[in-house]
Amino acid sequence: MLTDIEIAQRAEMLPIAKIAEKLGIDEEYLEYYGKYKAKLSDELWDKIKDRENGKLILVTAINPTPAGEGKTTTTVGLGQAMAKIGKNAIIALREPSLGPVMGIKGGAAGGGYSQVLPMEDINLHFTGDMHAVTAANNLLSAMIDNHIHQGNELDIDVNSIVWKRVLDMNDRALRECVVGLGGKMNGVPRQEGFMITVASEIMAILCLADDISDLKKRLGNIIIGYNRSGQPVKASDLKAEGAMTALMKDALKPNLVQTTENTPCLIHGGPFANIAHGCNSIIATKTALKLADYTITEAGFGADLGAEKFIDIKCRFAGLAPDAVVIVATVRALKYNAGVDVKMLKTPDTAALERGTVNLRRHIENMRMFGANVTVALNRFDTDSEEEIKTVIDVCGEYGIPCCLSDVFAKGGEGGTELAETVVREAEKPSAVKPVYDENMSIKDKIHAVVTKVYGGESEKYSAKAEKQIKRLESLGLDKMPVCIAKTQYSLSDDPKLLGRPSGFTVNISDVRVSGGAGFIVVQTGNIMTMPGLPKEPAAAKIDVDENGVTSGLF
Repeated sequence: MLTDIEIAQRAEMLPIAKIAEKLGIDEEYLEYYGKYKAKLSDELWDKIKDRENGKLILVTAINPTPAGEGKTTTTVGLGQAMAKIGKNAIIALREPSLGPVMGIKGGAAGGGYSQVLPMEDINLHFTGDMHAVTAANNLLSAMIDNHIHQGNELDIDVNSIVWKRVLDMNDRALRECVVGLGGKMNGVPRQEGFMITVASEIMAILCLADDISDLKKRLGNIIIGYNRSGQPVKASDLKAEGAMTALMKDALKPNLVQTTENTPCLIHGGPFANIAHGCNSIIATKTALKLADYTITEAGFGADLGAEKFIDIKCRFAGLAPDAVVIVATVRALKYNAGVDVKMLKTPDTAALERGTVNLRRHIENMRMFGANVTVALNRFDTDSEEEIKTVIDVCGEYGIPCCLSDVFAKGGEGGTELAETVVREAEKPSAVKPVYDENMSIKDKIHAVVTKVYGGESEKYSAKAEKQIKRLESLGLDKMPVCIAKTQYSLSDDPKLLGRPSGFTVNISDVRVSGGAGFIVVQTGNIMTMPGLPKEPAAAKIDVDENGVTSGLF
């Protein structure tokens, strides 16, 4: 079989205006970025905002293996399959980060014959949204240090600054650093650090803002640190929100692209799912719901991270709820959750698979707890035995939910028509999806609700730093927000080694901080890195460009 990039390079793309025509979008509402990419203008929303919403389909997954299991591929394939069965569908995805593209995880444009195109552009610079987030974030950092250098009128406590610089690259050397060295003219020395761009609060704000006015308000509400009296200092105190909004105004517009089968796709925003809330933008999702009868979107990593935050954060702010939820599972991921070594996942082992299905069971039960109509998509690999496939189908049968084989990687939309027909039926059923906690509960009660009801844990242990931060937020009245828990994706717990369906565990809370602009409280567990590092053999080492400008090695 051809590689992903070979398939993408051989696909016949339509001019983006033709893709827009499928959605009834006139050319006047397109802002072109070349022949095959366009942003949707603000005026389009004014035209379509009063239309009835289509059905919202959320694609989530079981806990993944380190290799990834094809959730985005399934999302893209489901959108293509909807078109195959004659449905008016659109896909809504996140934008990839350069860090994973150059590191180990790879891109986020799907795979095989279910990809979004132009794949190379999307996985690299695309329309510049990531760079706009980086620039806005680092402008605020520069204004903070300049303010302190110029006399510190706001009396900012340099030891209480929580705002960090960002870079859209995996660069472990920047996790901890010191700025302002080299003498008085270079500023005031202080300890600093970098995060990856997609961990920036500005990325979360981009994905949660309703419009440009809301964007500016949220940017102004960013808490950059505290003064020496213990009061929060905001970006608006530095008069930074106007310039930040100017840098972000084009990034706020959704990007229209297409799949390998010319199915429309909006791809916009890209917060990490273990560090941040892991969903594409509210603007893109709401726009998609007005343009098509079915919007297929995804949430990052397993349902314990992505789907929980999709419902508890994104849907809460957007006033939305999924009509159906698809849980992507693979035979090899379930065997991994039974403790099978990564190198042995291709070897048939029904006994191990049966042990690993406890992970799938937990995610099914969780989605039902939220009130969702659930379908399991078994993403098929050629190493799966018929007995293994039957085992997964039987587990789903115990819950009375459908399980459909998905072969969209190898066959495109044709490989997902059964899944598409099933999801259409499930989306017609009544659903009452609701958050797992009330945002007005105490911070600890909200965390406990997620730990016990979603992760299956028993309790939480707070570091002295986290306890201090919670008391500070409560005293400042900044505690009545949803919680965004940063946790490993590999386990339902905060320990990546606890596979399957652990129980009775304690989640270790190392830090708690407020994202005042995004409107949620970030809860850090364990040792989650907000600036990843490159692996021993980074993907970047395999990427090349020939004398004709043709890229190779990009998956």
